Amino acid sequence: MAAQFSGVLQLTDLDDFITPSQECIKPVKVEKKQGKSLAKIQIEDDDSYVQVNQDGGKQKLEKAKITLNDCLACSGCITSAESVLITQQSHEELFKVLNNNKASETEQKVVVVSVSPQSRASLAARYGLSGSEAGRRLTSFFKGLGVHHVFDTSFSRTFSLLESQREFVERFQMKEQDKKTLPMLTSACPGWICYAEKTHGEFVLPYVSTTRSPQQMMGSLVKGYFAEQQGLTPQQIYHVTVMPCPDKKLEASRSDFYLNKDETREVDCVLTSGEVLKMLEEKNVSLNDVQAVPIDTMFSSVTGDEFFTHAGSGSGGYLHHVFTYAAKQLFGEEVKELSYKTLRNKDFQEVTLEKDGVVVLSFAATYGFRNIQNLVQKLKRGKSPYHFVEVMACPSGCLNGGGQIKALPNENQKELLQKVEELYKAEQPQAPEDDTHVAELYQSWLHSVGKERARELLHTQYHTVEKMTNGLAMKW
Repeated sequence: MAAQFSGVLQLTDLDDFITPSQECIKPVKVEKKQGKSLAKIQIEDDDSYVQVNQDGGKQKLEKAKITLNDCLACSGCITSAESVLITQQSHEELFKVLNNNKASETEQKVVVVSVSPQSRASLAARYGLSGSEAGRRLTSFFKGLGVHHVFDTSFSRTFSLLESQREFVERFQMKEQDKKTLPMLTSACPGWICYAEKTHGEFVLPYVSTTRSPQQMMGSLVKGYFAEQQGLTPQQIYHVTVMPCPDKKLEASRSDFYLNKDETREVDCVLTSGEVLKMLEEKNVSLNDVQAVPIDTMFSSVTGDEFFTHAGSGSGGYLHHVFTYAAKQLFGEEVKELSYKTLRNKDFQEVTLEKDGVVVLSFAATYGFRNIQNLVQKLKRGKSPYHFVEVMACPSGCLNGGGQIKALPNENQKELLQKVEELYKAEQPQAPEDDTHVAELYQSWLHSVGKERARELLHTQYHTVEKMTNGLAMKW
């Protein structure tokens, strides 16, 4: 169990660098014995570390437990300034806003909670419910606390998928003029973005998609369109998201998502799935005992009482939807089913499209820090064969995010993950192009604000971060 950070950010069972840093100061635990000559350390296929002595003997090394203090020591992941911003995001902060609303009649905040489908699946697995049933009961629980609206980020993810599709086709058509348009690397994972900005900066950032993540798309919708429709200023809304990963707290804290004119963030507070479980436990409430209520439909992908999802991976399905769209738009090919080829491990898969015996599209899904490192090294050597890569920092992707609910003592973590995946994929998939509500918003909202403003609402930018140097940051 990693150290607690201000009672808020719990980075538990860190594996494969959930908030990655290439120069983490404690990757393995090495016992130093006097008189012994230096040994080599190698990484096995199962990601374990082995010490190879000069006589050829091997010794498996114990994984070190890395606390947030260790991470902060090397400035690779989270700076002290960022850590202060994270302390402002907790379920205690949400309770404080809700209590202020009850105590004051004049300074009321309209509280909006946007729940990710990965978090919904995690909570559903804990309570033995379907994803849709868990969503309806969560809506009831939050509204019982005083929350005014509960939305579903599958809805905002539709915008992310549509924009990613269009951005890829534009990049593909420009690939001869600009060699840094491809491969297009997804940007929905803040752990990956943090690593890219702080470790590879100017080299890798041109490849990164500018499309906003579903969380920040919802930020635009809630503090933009929703505020206008309700006759509110963005500052009058307190927007909370429920996410599978604590790194989303960092994403919400980015200056790019701060509305200077209104002096407010697009997402005020990010809670992990585990923190919502903690809220339920603090209130002595079981989701099984909560009466389900109808889902808020303004920003939710639903039909009746059931949620829609998107086909493809549990990390948003970016590869699936961009591939099928590009195949049709660029090559006139209707792809009904994708065939994934597993490469070095289950977290590195590729999909290709052949036409007349020639590979015309080559896509990959790369999860976990080790695979990301391999991807970046291939890019640097000019050896990457891909046009598009779905990149996620967590092994197994977002369904296995660091903020998801952990297995009970009598549960197996792998079996729990499988259950969460099954619940996530049990929901009815819907193609982004078939969402009429989203199509209406493109017409009524985004077209009305102008092309430049619409791009600001749907896209973002990235910044090379100069690395701080200190005596504790050492290269292995």
